[in-house]
Amino acid sequence: MVWCLSLAILSLIFSQGADGRGKSEVVSVVGRAGESAVLGCDLLPSAGRPPLHVIEWLRFGFLLPIFIQFGLYSPRVDPDYVGRVRLQKGASLQIEGLRAEDQGWYECRVLFLDQHSPEDDSANGSWVHLTVNSPPQFLETPPQVLEVQELEALTLRCVARGSPQPHVTWKLRGQDLGQGQGQMQVQNGTLWIQQVERSSSGIYTCQASSTEGSATHATQLLVLGPPVIMVPPKNSTVNASQDISLACRAEAYPANLTYRWFQDSINVFHIRWGSGGRLQSRVQILVDGSLWLQSAQPDDAGRYTCVPSNGLLHPPSASAYLTVLYPAQVTAMPPETPLPIGMRGVIRCPVRANPPLIFVSWTKDGKALQLDKFPGWSQGPEGSLVIALGNEDALGEYSCTPYNSLGTAGPSPVTRVLLKAPPAFLERPKEEYFQEVGRELLIPCSARGDPPPIVSWAKVGHGLQSQAQVDSNSSLILRPLTKEAHGRWECTASNAVAQVATSTNVYVLGTSPHVVTNVSVVPLPKSANVSWEPGFDGGYLQRFSIWYTPLAKRPDRAHHDWVSLAVPMGAAHLLVPGLQPHTQYQFSVLAQNKLGSGPFSKIVLSVPEGLPTTPAVPRLPLTEMPPPLSSPRGLVAVRTPRGVLLHWDPPELVPKKLDGYILEGRQGSQTWEVLDQAVAGTEMQLLVPGLIKDVLYEFRLVALAGGYVSDPSNIANISTSGLEVYPSRTQLPGLLPQPVLAGVLGGLCFLGVAVLVSILAACVTNQRRAARRRRKRLRQDPPLIFSPPQLSALLSAPGSSSPDSVAKLKPQASPVPSLHQRLLCREPPGPPSSPVEDPPSRGPLPLESICRGPDGRFVMGPDMLTPQERRNTSVDENYEWDSEFPGDMELLESLPLDLAGPRPRPEVEPELGEMTPEECCLLNTAHAPDPEARCAALREEFLAFRRRRDATRAQLPACRQPVPHPEQATLL
Repeated sequence: MVWCLSLAILSLIFSQGADGRGKSEVVSVVGRAGESAVLGCDLLPSAGRPPLHVIEWLRFGFLLPIFIQFGLYSPRVDPDYVGRVRLQKGASLQIEGLRAEDQGWYECRVLFLDQHSPEDDSANGSWVHLTVNSPPQFLETPPQVLEVQELEALTLRCVARGSPQPHVTWKLRGQDLGQGQGQMQVQNGTLWIQQVERSSSGIYTCQASSTEGSATHATQLLVLGPPVIMVPPKNSTVNASQDISLACRAEAYPANLTYRWFQDSINVFHIRWGSGGRLQSRVQILVDGSLWLQSAQPDDAGRYTCVPSNGLLHPPSASAYLTVLYPAQVTAMPPETPLPIGMRGVIRCPVRANPPLIFVSWTKDGKALQLDKFPGWSQGPEGSLVIALGNEDALGEYSCTPYNSLGTAGPSPVTRVLLKAPPAFLERPKEEYFQEVGRELLIPCSARGDPPPIVSWAKVGHGLQSQAQVDSNSSLILRPLTKEAHGRWECTASNAVAQVATSTNVYVLGTSPHVVTNVSVVPLPKSANVSWEPGFDGGYLQRFSIWYTPLAKRPDRAHHDWVSLAVPMGAAHLLVPGLQPHTQYQFSVLAQNKLGSGPFSKIVLSVPEGLPTTPAVPRLPLTEMPPPLSSPRGLVAVRTPRGVLLHWDPPELVPKKLDGYILEGRQGSQTWEVLDQAVAGTEMQLLVPGLIKDVLYEFRLVALAGGYVSDPSNIANISTSGLEVYPSRTQLPGLLPQPVLAGVLGGLCFLGVAVLVSILAACVTNQRRAARRRRKRLRQDPPLIFSPPQLSALLSAPGSSSPDSVAKLKPQASPVPSLHQRLLCREPPGPPSSPVEDPPSRGPLPLESICRGPDGRFVMGPDMLTPQERRNTSVDENYEWDSEFPGDMELLESLPLDLAGPRPRPEVEPELGEMTPEECCLLNTAHAPDPEARCAALREEFLAFRRRRDATRAQLPACRQPVPHPEQATLL
């Protein structure tokens, strides 16, 4: 468009004459493709002979003129116009065989050679626009037949040209697609299909239209894919020995279809029946895919599946059920039927029937069996013969004949009844086993019977086969014992006669708590009451915490904000306050002990209520009187490990004192029966004993007050499926036997006394420790008690076999003389030093950090070791550095009084600081290399010290002031 505009401006400029006169008209010539057109030019004079001149025709966009004529010479013609242009009527140019590319701007020039002047250059030109109209013509089209895989993308492109420019549209099966629909889009003559489906197949037509005409192009799209089942098989019913046909017809491209039929996932040509032979001889697959079955048998019933295939992708399938009607018949009666001696037994009649079985008749020893002559014998729902007690009356030969609405196929073969010994346990596991995690647990279980039974183990409720092992004696081995092994294990002994089972509980100690169960949330106004049943604590005290959060998380948070509340010790319920009313919350309970946290419980959803609004109580008409005693409220039945526990609220209206309740119950839709008519009026919960397993119970309460009886309460339903419904071990004291009650009370009294004694002992120990700590704070002197250097050297010598050498402490010198050494070695006591005297002022004496105490144990002064050295010893870090012998400390406290001045002593008693010659000999023998002699010497040394200490105590004054003294740490 830009060049057209510039050319128009240029033509206006050239149309102005040199003298200011212009030619305002613009010549436009229109022609059709294939025809001829004349481009007029009137620059030559119309009369007379024109002067010598040159005629040129130029086309805008071409470098050289397309036509030049000079005189009588042959014209010069552009190669694109050779044979199609010539002059006509002066300087006009005729173009034959017009083409679409001939359209454009043309200029005619006439140059007069004899009277040419530069001023006339702008006056001898004439512009003509040639428009060539042509019908639409396709430049690019898709192939006429196109194959595309299913689910692939496809692009169909149509490009057309013409004058004027044609408009391209698409049609599918004659319907205009417009701008596209669904997964198809059309834009600028291009059709896009995002995902080719089977429904996309068909003939697509591309049409280019303009005022000069239209052009069309058709493309057939073939979608390659698996077959599509057009007629699936239908469920059919046929009588035995009749023929049946199951239809199945499919379509696909390519159409090389093959059909396969399956009965219950097995190819019909590969099925072999026990009585009817191969099914292949009675079935045919027709050309249209239908299955033809001849002479249907009872075993032919089942699900039949048709699978057509053409080798592409995954073939489809369609199924239908075939039902075969036949009289009742016995399948396989065993020749012998064993019954357990002394137990309940069953003689089975293996029957199949369609329509269903109606009844079964039995014969014994060739005669009709009359069940009323055998007490306890009955017939089961499937026609089996149930014998209450296996004895000699059950011996004989039995035969059964089944019947349905189509009759019977005949009696069964005879089976002979034999009496066999049922399994009996020789060794049962204990009721409970406690074992630490990681160790091995062996649980015995063995049984006998005829034939010998097979003993197996299984964990109740959960499979743990990877950890459980059974040895040759049928004992269960749990190696290593893990937390998952905790629970109830069942040992089962079974043979062809009967099956018996026994169980035991395994408690795994030393683990984190187990998950809590039966979490319930009762919504309250702006709060919720959460209760649960604790799991096993793993052998340690466990605590609980409740975690809750709103179900809808905040928009500015990526995760839920959980809030936790600690539960008081021993509680199994908690009231969660501060909740938003009418907002759904998530609740979960977490158990923890000293080893870690257990798993979270299942999340329970609940919506707290809003604040209650008290509506106005409607006045009752005068003719209506309120009932004097209302019924109990809110009766709820809860499953607990002890059984079924009932909770209720007392009646709102009670005219007098509430006398009690009557508990009624029933099974299913049976009549109500009184279970307990003496429930106290103060009770609000009751444990119901003596229930039957796997039964749906209904309970209700009736209140009694004076002579009034209330209406029944609401009905509470509960099922005992999978519940141990035996009476609880913890009964009321009045219901316990006298010996058991006496034992329980005696045990409680003993436990109370033991707890009281433990508390008193702890109080005394704490008081004495507090006194020693006070003396320790006032004490400033270094340690006074050390072992003799010879003894310490002996104990620290290499190769010593004493276990006390594990401390491995280096000997250190102490500037304070060892009072113990003076006492043992009879060193004369020196004058006492002041407590504030600097320790270096005393005479230095080599001391060792490990020494022998008065009781024969190794002791260590606390001031001789640094905290780091204390941590390196074999003593526990929590060991308190206190004296273990208060009597020795009292003796040491009295020593300064003895050293301060002489006092009279009986001469018959040796002094504490002196040793007899025998004792010195014993001390010297302590260096003997023989370990036994060394131990004997040390023992005699300790006894001698005890005697001297007792003598000294007897001579001490009755009242004396305690002197601060250092403490000692006992290593062994």
